[in-house]
Amino acid sequence: MAVAALSLASPAAAELTRVTDDGFVSRHEVVVEASPKDAWLALIAPAGWWRSEHTWSGDAANLTLTPQAGGCFCETIPEVDEPGRFTLQGSVEHMRVIQAYPETALRMQGALGPLQSEPVTGILTITISTVEQGTRIVWEYNVGGTMRYEVPVISKAVDGVMGAQLTALADLLGPVAMPDAAPASDPAEGPVSSEDPAPAGADGGAEAEGKTTEAAKTTAVPVIRSRIPAPSAVVDKPASVDDAFGDLEDSQPRA
Repeated sequence: MAVAALSLASPAAAELTRVTDDGFVSRHEVVVEASPKDAWLALIAPAGWWRSEHTWSGDAANLTLTPQAGGCFCETIPEVDEPGRFTLQGSVEHMRVIQAYPETALRMQGALGPLQSEPVTGILTITISTVEQGTRIVWEYNVGGTMRYEVPVISKAVDGVMGAQLTALADLLGPVAMPDAAPASDPAEGPVSSEDPAPAGADGGAEAEGKTTEAAKTTAVPVIRSRIPAPSAVVDKPASVDDAFGDLEDSQPRA
C-alpha cells in the first residue's frame, strides 16, 4: 500500500539518474524566484511545504528540522485523548542532518517512507546556488543497501515523491520556467537524456523502457527537471573525493 501511495504522487517529470541491483539515485532541480536566503529558510521549515500525505501523522504541521550536524528532521505523532481511546505522544525520525551550510547546502542521512523498514542507507543532498534566472535548488537522494522491495519498482515510487516534494517547495518560493535543455555552462553534469539507464534485472524492462520513451516525447513540465548523466559518466564509484562532492561545488554562485 505504501508503494502504491508513493506511485500516485509521482510528478510527470520525475526520473532516475541511476538504478542498480542494490540501490538508486534520484536527482531533480528547480529554479525559483526567491533569494538563496529565503530558499534556505523555507527549506529548513518543512511544515510549510512538505506534503501531508507523505507523513506518518497525516499532517505536515507536525514536522520539524534542526539545521545543524546531528539535528533531526523529525515528526511528532500527536497524542490522542478521546472517549474510549487514549495514547501518548510519539515521534518519528525521518533523517539526521550531517551537514548544514546555510544558503548553500543541506545534507541528511536516512531511509524515507517505506525504506525505513529496510537496512538501507539514504543520503539526501540539497544544494542552493544563484543563477541568472534566480535561485537554483538541486535535490539528490542516493540510496543503497539490501531491501526486500524490487529496486526498479521502489526506486520509481521514491523518485516520484522526491520530485513532488521539491515541486511543493518550488511552488512556495515561486517557480521559474526553464528551457528543457541543459545549460551549456554546466558540462560536469552531462547532457539531459530522454531515456533512463536500463535497470539491471528489471522485470518487463522492455515494456517499461518503451513507456518511458513515449512519455519523454510529450511536452516536458517546465518547473522541474531531472539531469541524467551520459552513459559514460555512470560509474560504480566516484573517481575521486572531489567527484563525490561535485554536487556541493555546483552549489557555489556562478559568474
